Amino acid sequence: MQQTVLIVLMIAAALTTLGILARGIIVMARGKDGSGVQANRMMSYRVGFQALTIIIIIILFLINRHG
Repeated sequence: MQQTVLIVLMIAAALTTLGILARGIIVMARGKDGSGVQANRMMSYRVGFQALTIIIIIILFLINRHG
């Protein structure tokens, strides 16, 4: 049960990261963000969700290692 919840959270965090990455690319491609504030915000969100995904993966590895 614990593993299933973590796997679902990992998938959700990874998909959220992908969505934020796509949104950031769209913002940059449109070129309407002259100051770069919105692009920097998207990058910060992406890095945060990537870190969350990696932490969940590490927890899954630790749980599986100990049985």
